[in-house]
Amino acid sequence: MSSLFSHRTHVKNCEEEMLMAEDHGPDLIHSQDFRRQSSIGRSSLAYKHCKEEEREHLITHESLDYLPSHSKVYKKWLQEKTYRKEWDRWLLMGLIGTAVGMLGFLIHQIIDSLIKLKWDLVENYLQDGNVHMTWLCALGIGLAMVVLSSGSVLFFCPAGSPSGLPEIIGYLNGTSIQHLFNIKTFLGTFVSCVLAVASGLFCGPEGPMIHLGALLGCGLSQLQSDTLGIHLPIFTRFRNSADKRSFITAGAGAGIASVFRAPIGGLLFTLEEVSSFWDIRLAWQTFFCCLMATFTTDLLSSSLYGFVYRGHFGFFEAEKRIVFWVCTTTVTVYLPYFFPCTPVMSVRNYQLRNNSEIINQFKRDISEYSCSSSMWIGPDGVRYSNQTFNQAAALLVENGKQGITYLFKRGTHEEFGYTSLCTALAFYFILSCWTAGSAVASGLVIPMLYTGALYGRIIGLILVSIFGVQTNEYGAWIDPGLFATIGAASFFSGVSRLTISLTVIMVEITNDVQSLLLIMLAVMVAKMVGDLFNASLYSSLLKLKLIPYLDVEPFVHHRRKWLDLELFSARDVMEPGVKVLHLKENIASLARLLASTSHGGFPVVCRPKPDHAEVFQGTIKRLELCMLLENEHIFEPETNDDTFPSSHPLSYEKITVEKLPNLSRLTMLLNRYTTDPQYQQLFINLEPYINKSAMSVQAHFSLQRTYVIFRTLGLRHLTVVDQQNRVVGVITRKDLMPFPLEDRLRLQLAPQSPDTGEQPLDSRPWMRS
Repeated sequence: MSSLFSHRTHVKNCEEEMLMAEDHGPDLIHSQDFRRQSSIGRSSLAYKHCKEEEREHLITHESLDYLPSHSKVYKKWLQEKTYRKEWDRWLLMGLIGTAVGMLGFLIHQIIDSLIKLKWDLVENYLQDGNVHMTWLCALGIGLAMVVLSSGSVLFFCPAGSPSGLPEIIGYLNGTSIQHLFNIKTFLGTFVSCVLAVASGLFCGPEGPMIHLGALLGCGLSQLQSDTLGIHLPIFTRFRNSADKRSFITAGAGAGIASVFRAPIGGLLFTLEEVSSFWDIRLAWQTFFCCLMATFTTDLLSSSLYGFVYRGHFGFFEAEKRIVFWVCTTTVTVYLPYFFPCTPVMSVRNYQLRNNSEIINQFKRDISEYSCSSSMWIGPDGVRYSNQTFNQAAALLVENGKQGITYLFKRGTHEEFGYTSLCTALAFYFILSCWTAGSAVASGLVIPMLYTGALYGRIIGLILVSIFGVQTNEYGAWIDPGLFATIGAASFFSGVSRLTISLTVIMVEITNDVQSLLLIMLAVMVAKMVGDLFNASLYSSLLKLKLIPYLDVEPFVHHRRKWLDLELFSARDVMEPGVKVLHLKENIASLARLLASTSHGGFPVVCRPKPDHAEVFQGTIKRLELCMLLENEHIFEPETNDDTFPSSHPLSYEKITVEKLPNLSRLTMLLNRYTTDPQYQQLFINLEPYINKSAMSVQAHFSLQRTYVIFRTLGLRHLTVVDQQNRVVGVITRKDLMPFPLEDRLRLQLAPQSPDTGEQPLDSRPWMRS
């Protein structure tokens, strides 16, 4: 089942498609041939070989403004809110972190409970040596979980597959993705993640946890839901695009912090990989949110196991036990049958307690797989064991985090042999790639760490075979556990191209500061080598899911040479022939414009004096115009001048919506406005609603700096004006993607006729190798 879902909403008829605020082609301009336009991923390499139909799909995504419209009604709304009192923001960050921590604890508890249930169901068959019945029972349970997990994604929340992280990255970059933050997506992702991990698929919960954390950040900060009909009158000042993205960013960081118990790693992962807009205040608030998530997860985990109280509330015990569950797929059930039992001598276990849960848990501490064991109690009251375990069963463990813990363990030089390590590496790598392409909510971090730990331990075992087990201080570094840690970091970095956050996460989860330099070296080398071949994993996922992404720096090449955009201007990529509105706009004309175009916004112009040309005043969004047209009481008759009688404008809350509440009603209104003669004499005053802080640049402005302004401010439209401030064009998000840039700059670089005396193409100064 492919995870490459199409997120485009197919509109039933052409008229409705015109009314949707979708960006079919460049915004605000006359439609031309834009079939070759598409968008960029995290790197230009990720989108280099897009097919034409994929490019057409890419341009259908709607863009988002990072900052709210700075209009008169917005300023009036701000005056009613508190200013510079940040206690509610910090309170909300703490609530989001606590909620994400509780959710992370709940996910792990449910997964452990389901795995325990499967163990209990197949334990008797396994102890009797009936491998075939073990396989049938495990396969039936696992298959049922996988079907339910996949079904919840395919039919309930397609936005949650496989992890939701590319969608979060695209949204925070300014791309609107439908159904990404609704209650159905939350429930579907939660159920799919729990069942996928518990079923025995080679995946982890970290990717969906990032998505679920972002969902909680969005829901708790906005406190409104159209699905549930909830609109709570608290924290209303955060109901704007900038604050909403900040809370989503913090929630995503809290999700990764809860999974790995790494608050600093969660903060840096969000900074390095997820967020496109960052400042120091958001960094502190995100760190606080991650800290609360980690604290909550640790606090609950210290007292509960399998939803049973253990009496250790508040004691953050680091459990070093290695739990290997019975495998539930054909590979993980049958492969261990061909591997012998390996002794584990004198494993110090638990203090004697009158707790049946600990005794029952001890049965599953070592993956015996029909291997014998003996036990005794030492004079210090500690239970010791002389156990044997199956190497393949341990490496193909159902819960990947436990297997990683064992591979990282120091002082276990000869616990695993070449055969078991190489076999597990081959099967785990292939099956984890297969799982990653399936329609289930799953994470890729655990498989990446596990794969790297396996080949890292193989390298460490080779050194042990050459130099032997070293006990002196100079040879103590020859430890397969250390090389497993370095291998995990290198593979994760080579796939994801993370550096700083990955280094911190590895140190936090291993608690090994002494290996920091080695981990840093492995991470940097892996990233540089990976960059020589292709784009990162998340860049490729953005491309595969056809999610537009505006990178930090523009990378445009022509004839295998990079172009210096400082030598081009805004006029080279702008679209002329812009449809503009006036401060005083006729209702019938406005209705015809909305019904015949799909532009997401329009520049607004006016004449300062009757004999002056029309100059740029600001912009207004399509959705705002639609909401205005639904309120006929603000329509005014025509006057001889540009002034309007005193009227009460609509409030900011009424015109600021993310989607049209009733599309069919608006369709009916537009038809009536365009056909009824009385609306030919009615006008609307747009002056209170236009964004008077809309950015504009002059036509000769540097294209490189235009890109920087557009991306840094998170713009959706950038108006281009001449020296008299007259609108001459507009630049949209899609105009600055690599393909539109290449197509338009190629026209500028086209060979000129000999009469013009132009330089040869390859000798022009903007061609940079």
